[in-house]
Amino acid sequence: MSAHFDRILLALAALLLAALPFVASGYVLYLVNLLMVFMVLALGLHLVIGETGQFALSHAAFYGVGIYTAGLINNLWHPPFPISIAAGGLLAAALGFVIGALALRMRDIYLALSTFAFGEAMQWVFLNWQAVTNGSNGLRLAPASLFGYELVSDTHAYPFVVILAALLLWVTVALCRSQLGSAFRAVRESEVAAQAMGVNVNAVKRTAFTLSAAYAGVAGGMYTLFASYIHPESLGFQTTILVLTMVVVGGIGSVRGAIAGAIGFGLISELLRQALSFQEIFYGLILMGFMMFAPRGLFAGRARRPA
Repeated sequence: MSAHFDRILLALAALLLAALPFVASGYVLYLVNLLMVFMVLALGLHLVIGETGQFALSHAAFYGVGIYTAGLINNLWHPPFPISIAAGGLLAAALGFVIGALALRMRDIYLALSTFAFGEAMQWVFLNWQAVTNGSNGLRLAPASLFGYELVSDTHAYPFVVILAALLLWVTVALCRSQLGSAFRAVRESEVAAQAMGVNVNAVKRTAFTLSAAYAGVAGGMYTLFASYIHPESLGFQTTILVLTMVVVGGIGSVRGAIAGAIGFGLISELLRQALSFQEIFYGLILMGFMMFAPRGLFAGRARRPA
């Protein structure tokens, strides 16, 4: 029954997304593009926190690496955008592999603090590496292109952003249902028990961090398809907290929860865009409330299943 219901929801979502460009305004398409980026970010964080149980706070840093890498490559050489997005994802994955090495030596609050420090260090790099990122002035992003077809509006970027998000959703579900997904969850439940069952805990942790960072890097590349400007201040701790709130409130360990959280809090963040200080208070209160009274999130009942 659940699988049948999921198929119906997916079919309805596909029909809605296919019809949207013909009936919606440019702003609505921009908002959907942004929600697709948030969805990929939440799915990536879901892999490392929800599936593997590693509390990482560096997601915004990898997202920024993806944006700047894809944006700079496109500004300088104008390759087909899949190349620039892949480059951003690969560089973020390489950094994620390095951060994954920290996870072999640290746990819980120590891992959270070390990944938080990495995220803050990367924001400092974005703000001060003037020759590359243009520092606090922000970076203008040239329109992405694909074999001469330039994406000069949200409408042009929309189908590509949706297709990439759908592809990564499919990959996530396949991963969670695979043997690797089972290894992720074994490490989350008990590293000692997982090792006794023959799971290479160190390799699993590295893989989770690498994949999570790659998702964030690709999400950053997707952002460059419809955005024309990026500022380092939008890549700080607030973005990490936003994505963390999406995953926690949606349901830790649930792909459905990550998607629902991304859509819900993506819309809320847009509604509160003119009140940045209030956003931090709002997200913090919600996050604390759910961690105290509903730590498994809104999809707690379904989070026990792989998807």
